[in-house]
Amino acid sequence: MRVTVAALAGSLLGATLLGGAARAQGADCSAIQKTLTERKDIVGKVNSASQGKKAKITAAAACTLFTKLQANGTEGLKWITANKDWCSIPDSFVEGFKADHGRVSTLRTKVCQAAVQQAAMEKKARAMAAQQQQGGGGGLLGGPGLTGSFRVPQGAL
Repeated sequence: MRVTVAALAGSLLGATLLGGAARAQGADCSAIQKTLTERKDIVGKVNSASQGKKAKITAAAACTLFTKLQANGTEGLKWITANKDWCSIPDSFVEGFKADHGRVSTLRTKVCQAAVQQAAMEKKARAMAAQQQQGGGGGLLGGPGLTGSFRVPQGAL
């Protein structure tokens, strides 16, 4: 995941440079700058959440961030495709943006599936805990427990 985040950060650097060039050409070409700035902020949040020794991010929070990143990429890709010729956007940037958007979409799918699985497991664990509190279980590892009797051997041990 860190490699992909680094690739996204690299594409943002190119996007920032492109935004400066686009701004020099006209007011219409600078419209993408807002989308690219938002993208940079979202990637920054993903990076800060995934780095460090104590950095922990839940699957649900990661899903939210990647959903925002995917929506931002869809919006950016739509604008870039529509204004590529007018704003003289290089083909290499367009292809790089498309590739990044594809990676984000793939990661978002995986992260959101993990969030759904995590939520299901937590729900199941809460249901089992509630059942145990109501007297439904009490054995080791949540099982029904041992029943019956066991005779201790008589005589010299």
